[in-house]
Amino acid sequence: MIRQLPLALRWPRRQRFDCFYASSNRAALDAVRKLACQPGAPWVYLQGTAGSGKSHLLMAACQVTSENGCRVQYLPLANIDNRVAMLRGCRGSSLLALDDLGAIAGDLLAEEALFELYNRASLAGTALLFADRLSPVELGLVLPDLCSRMGACVRFSLKPLTDSQRCVVLKEKALMRGMVLDDTVLDWLFSHYARDLGTLLDLFEQLDYAALAAQRRITVPFLRGFLNDMGTAQVIHTRDST
Repeated sequence: MIRQLPLALRWPRRQRFDCFYASSNRAALDAVRKLACQPGAPWVYLQGTAGSGKSHLLMAACQVTSENGCRVQYLPLANIDNRVAMLRGCRGSSLLALDDLGAIAGDLLAEEALFELYNRASLAGTALLFADRLSPVELGLVLPDLCSRMGACVRFSLKPLTDSQRCVVLKEKALMRGMVLDDTVLDWLFSHYARDLGTLLDLFEQLDYAALAAQRRITVPFLRGFLNDMGTAQVIHTRDST
């Protein structure tokens, strides 16, 4: 079974094209946007580490395509129990986005189901969008024909934002809310908390509400106390652990 999201949360507000900070990933953003908006555009394979924006782009593509009145499907393969049945049952969509493709690597039945899906999509004119942390040749697929099909997609290797780029984004978000974030606060945050932008933006929204409620500036002591009160399991003690 796939873990279904409520319709209102299926395409999160922040997971949109206009919320994607492209930086060196501009070509990937343009290719995925084209795939979502132009029939017949080349299929895309996104490779990147956690926090590089793969799922963000997949969901943004689904959101745009669905807003254009077309049926879409987003399959987070790592979270699907019966992948074979799910892949064999995928039909009738204009766009199909498959996340965590490596979850099926080595499962011959699942690979065969994906190979069949690939061929059905090609005949039906369905756009396919793939993502994983590994490249197609690194996945460890046991079906040579499937590996060949994955290699035929236009591939982009996504680069995570640097700390300085994350600082710029968070400072811009703060200014939009009438707040100022000092570099000392951001330096401490990056040293003690998960550093991918999505997690940081989620934390920032909660932190903003807490600071307003307490009528406090966001300082290192306030941030430290806020994280302690949250009892967060995401606090990281060294930068190397990320």
